[in-house]
Amino acid sequence: MDSDIRLGYAGLLRRHFGLIAAAWLAVFTGNLGQSFFIGLFQSDISQHLSITAGEFGSIYAAITMTSGFLVMHFGPKIDWIAPRRYALIVLSALITGVLMLTLSPWWGLAIFGLGLQRLCGQGLMTHLGSTLAGREFTLNRGRALGLVSLGMPSGEIILPPVIALLVSWLTWQQIWWSIAAVLLVMWIFLILFVDWPEAPRKKKSKNEPQEKGPSPMRERRFWMLIPMLMVLPITLTGIFIYQAQMTEDLGATATTYALALTGLGISRFPGALLGGRWIDELGVTTLAKLYLVPFAIALLAAALIGGNIAIWIIMLGAGTALGMSSPIGDSLLVRLWGREHLGQVRSLKSAFLVFSTGLAPAFLGFMIDAGVQFQSILLGMLVFLVITWIMAQGPIREAHQQATE
Repeated sequence: MDSDIRLGYAGLLRRHFGLIAAAWLAVFTGNLGQSFFIGLFQSDISQHLSITAGEFGSIYAAITMTSGFLVMHFGPKIDWIAPRRYALIVLSALITGVLMLTLSPWWGLAIFGLGLQRLCGQGLMTHLGSTLAGREFTLNRGRALGLVSLGMPSGEIILPPVIALLVSWLTWQQIWWSIAAVLLVMWIFLILFVDWPEAPRKKKSKNEPQEKGPSPMRERRFWMLIPMLMVLPITLTGIFIYQAQMTEDLGATATTYALALTGLGISRFPGALLGGRWIDELGVTTLAKLYLVPFAIALLAAALIGGNIAIWIIMLGAGTALGMSSPIGDSLLVRLWGREHLGQVRSLKSAFLVFSTGLAPAFLGFMIDAGVQFQSILLGMLVFLVITWIMAQGPIREAHQQATE
């Protein structure tokens, strides 16, 4: 469905608005399963289920790890299931999860509903949007991925104030139903009126010889590349979870952190749009070598400077790099493993993202308990970033040499 000429963002939206809108909405809908959204209702959910905050955290961690494994199973199916049908299945499961969590009087069924939200929201909806943009565009892949990736920060910026406005006159269940209903109407329109692409592969019958896809987990280049693609979510998860310790050690205030967090979401927009443009014009491999520089500089400066300014430096540097990370990562996967296998390979990336963000808080928690100051933790994050960057240079060079795509 891609154009045979390179387009700017305006031209891309004019010629492929339907496809980009569907992919963007998939990523935006994924916010219903993201930690920031569920966290806004943590106390309400705990009260609804009659569990403590600690029990909720344990259940949430178990659900998150389980959804990571399930993404590896259901994610590759987008390579042979038609995207329109795949979207309908995932959307139906997500809405079912919302209804189960908010309506079920049974504890187990409500927890299962929360699990469906994590799997279909954070996992499969985001996977659907990024996979569609990554494989349906070639010359304009960077810009398409840049636009689609804005669905996540859009949700982070739009949903919290909307919820704050509604919470004074609606129950938390009614807020969820209202948001789900609006999204459902938008999805119905796109499913009915958008010209959806076909799946790139065919599912063989049991009697036919099965086509063997790649096995990234058996390839050295996958293990050399994946840590660099995970470094931002790993380190930022630790920063988000332990923001109280970070602000205290750096001599900053909680108010500054809250404002800077909004700055992070806003700074993802220029990061994604500029990153998408540069991928198309300079090449993904060139940008892959540079996109972590803003965050690396931010970690070093924050550790040395301290104070409220350090929080702003971290958040703006992280937001800029984070905006570029998704288009770059998905473009590299297409270059190395091919568009027809993007669903399979990207599902592994999504699963590792879930696993890594689940392990990071535990590791940093031990360091904080041992009395390590957050300035040292930030420098340790910088060292980790540099190591992953060095490891990824081999796969990046290989992607540069690929003749396909």
